[in-house]
Amino acid sequence: MTVPASDRERAEVLRRELEHHNYRYYVLDDPEIPDAEYDRLLRELQALEARYPELVTPDSPTQRVGAAPLESFAEVEHRLPMLSLNNALDEQELSEFDRRVREGLGLEQVRYSAEPKLDGLAVSLLYEDGVLVQGATRGDGHRGEDVTAQVRTIQSVPLRLRSSEADRQWPALLEVRGEVFLTYERFAAINARAQREGGKAFANPRNAAAGSLRQLDSRVTAARGLSMFCYGLGAVEGAPWSDSHSDSLARIAGWGLPVSPEQRVVEGLDGCMAYHAAMAERRERLAYAIDGVVFKVDRRVDQEQLGFVSRAPRWAIAYKFPAQEELTTVEAIEFQVGRTGALTPVARLAPVDVAGVTVSNATLHNIDEVHRKDVRVGDTVYIRRAGDVIPEVVRVLPERRPSGTAPVQLPAQCPVCNSDVLRAEGEAVARCTGGLFCAAQRKEAIKHFASRRAMDIEGLGDKLVDQLVERVLVQDPADLYQLSQEQLSGLERMAEKSAANLLAALDKSRHTRLARFVYALGIREVGEATARALAAHFRDLDALMDAPVAALLSVEGIGPVVAEHIQAFFSQPHNREVIAKLRSPEIGAITWERPASGAEAEALDETSPLFGKTVVITGTLSQPREQIKARLEALGAKVTSSLSKKTDLLIAGADPGSKLARAEALGVEMIDEDRLRALLESASIDDADDSD
Repeated sequence: MTVPASDRERAEVLRRELEHHNYRYYVLDDPEIPDAEYDRLLRELQALEARYPELVTPDSPTQRVGAAPLESFAEVEHRLPMLSLNNALDEQELSEFDRRVREGLGLEQVRYSAEPKLDGLAVSLLYEDGVLVQGATRGDGHRGEDVTAQVRTIQSVPLRLRSSEADRQWPALLEVRGEVFLTYERFAAINARAQREGGKAFANPRNAAAGSLRQLDSRVTAARGLSMFCYGLGAVEGAPWSDSHSDSLARIAGWGLPVSPEQRVVEGLDGCMAYHAAMAERRERLAYAIDGVVFKVDRRVDQEQLGFVSRAPRWAIAYKFPAQEELTTVEAIEFQVGRTGALTPVARLAPVDVAGVTVSNATLHNIDEVHRKDVRVGDTVYIRRAGDVIPEVVRVLPERRPSGTAPVQLPAQCPVCNSDVLRAEGEAVARCTGGLFCAAQRKEAIKHFASRRAMDIEGLGDKLVDQLVERVLVQDPADLYQLSQEQLSGLERMAEKSAANLLAALDKSRHTRLARFVYALGIREVGEATARALAAHFRDLDALMDAPVAALLSVEGIGPVVAEHIQAFFSQPHNREVIAKLRSPEIGAITWERPASGAEAEALDETSPLFGKTVVITGTLSQPREQIKARLEALGAKVTSSLSKKTDLLIAGADPGSKLARAEALGVEMIDEDRLRALLESASIDDADDSD
C-alpha cells in the first residue's frame, strides 16, 4: 500500500516530537507537556504505523514496548574490551593512585572527572549514523550478551541521537558505555508486585536491574522501568573527538544520551576527597543506589600516556564506600517488647563490619516477615545497613543452612512479663497483653494512666515518670499512691512544695468515674468513648472484668477485635493484681460511685435536660474549655464549634465575640457560666469527678 506523503511526513514529525519529549521527561526530568498530551501523540503515531506498517522504523518511539521472547541471547564481541576498574577502599589507597598518576605524567597536580559509581549493570550502546543498532552486556569484558531488544525499552536511551545546538555532527559509529539501574521507587514497586502475585522478591536494586535487563521476553523488561546513565566511550569512528573525558560526556549529553547530573571536574587529590565526602553525605538522598565514586584523569592525551594494566586503566579508579551489605550468621532470634507491647523479632548475629560499623543485631520486623524470608537460627544471611537505618536481614542463603534447623514460632507468652501474647486477626504485629505490669511498657502505661483525660494527676509529667521508673520507685500505677513526700523531694526539679502538690493531686484522683478508670487502664483500642460505653453497659468493674467476649459484643460500638483485646487484658493475672492494688484500702483505694440507673452517669440518661442538645461554647471561662465540653457530653449534649439555627444553647463566657450577636439574631438560648454551674450542679455531677 502506498503511503500518502502527508501521512509519511506526519509520522516523521510525530517521531521527532515524541523523542524530544522523551528526552525532556526521562533525561532532563523537565517535561514540557502533560502525560495525557504525550499519550495522544503516541496513539496517533501508533495508529499511523498500524495503517501503514512500512512506516515503522527501528528508532520509532512505538518500538519501546518489547518484542516476543527470545530463545536465548546472542553473543556480542566488543570492539574494544570493557575493562573493569581498580578499587580504592580508603584515603591512603586513593592517595597512592594520585601519586602514581602524577609521577606517570610528571605533573604536580592532575585534573580529574568525578561521578558516582552506580550499583547497576554495565552495558554498551552502539550507534551507526545516529541510530541505535545494538545493546550488549559487559559479560567477561571481551564478549557479552546481545540485549538490544531489552535496551530499546529503556525510556532514557535514545533510539536515534538528537541534534545538539552546539554540535550537530556525531561519528558514523559511536559506542557509548554506561550503567543500567533501577531507582528505589521502581525497585519497591517491582517487589510489591512480586509479593502480591506470590513471586520471589529481589534482594536489592542491582539484582533487580540485572534480572530485568536479562529477560528473554523484552516486554517484561519494558514493564520494569529501567534507567541508565552513560559514563564513557568505546569504539568511535568517522569523526574527530574531544580532548577531555568531561567534554565527551557533555557532547553525548547534547545528543540526548543520559549522563549523571552529579558529574563534576575536580582538581587534584584534595578535590577528589571533597567530592567523595560530598557524595557520601548525599548518598541517602539520591533516588538510586551508588556504592562509591569514580575518578578518571580528565585529559585524553594523559589517559593515553598512562595506558592500561592487564584488566584496568591506570588513569581511573573507583573509590568505594564502606560496604552496606555483608554476610554473617544468625546465632539467635529473640523477641523484643516495645513500649506499646509490640513484639519485634531481632536476629542476634555473629558480629560483622557493615558500612564502617560493627553490627551484631538486625531487625526482622514481624513474624510474617520472618516466615516470608524463612530466617532460622544457624542461617547464613545477607544483612544491610543504609545510613542510620537499623540493620536488617535482606535474604537467607538456604544452600548454607545447617541440618536440624526449625522455623521460628511466635512466643505464646511475653518474654518480659510472661503475659499472654495476642495477635489480632488481620494484624501483622503481635502484642503483650500485660500492659499494667510489663516492665517494657511500664513508662508508657504510667504516663497514660496519669494523663489529664484519664486519672488527671496534675504535675506527673513525662520526665518525672521517667525518674520514678528508673529509680524503681514505681513499677506499676498502684505504686504512685504509695509515694512519700521524702521520696518525691529527692527527685530532680522536685522541691518540697512540688512534692506536696503532686501528693495532693494523687489524693484528688482517688475518687473518679468508672469510665475514666477503664480508659486509664490503657487497654488496646479502648478510647474514651469505648470506656464510657463499657461503664454504662456493665455499671460495675468486676462485671466488666469477668465479661465473656459474647457479652462484650453486645455493647454498642464494640466489634470482635476490640472485644478480644478487652477480654485478653482482663484475663491476665498480672493486670488483675495491679487493679486489685489500685482498689485496695492499703493505698487509700480508688473509688467511684455506682450509678443508680443502667448508665454509669446521667450522660446516658435521656431524662437529662441537656440530652440530645447541640451546644456551642464561646468566650473565656474559669475552667478549661475541654473540661467543660467533656462534662456536657457526659450529660448527653453534643458540643460543636459552629453556631447555626440548629444550635440549642450558647454558653457565653467573658469576651464572647461575634457569636453572641449571631445567637441573638438566630434566637438561640444563651446562658453564662453561673447558670451553667447551676445546671451542672442540678444534674448532681461533682466538678472533681467529671473533668472527662
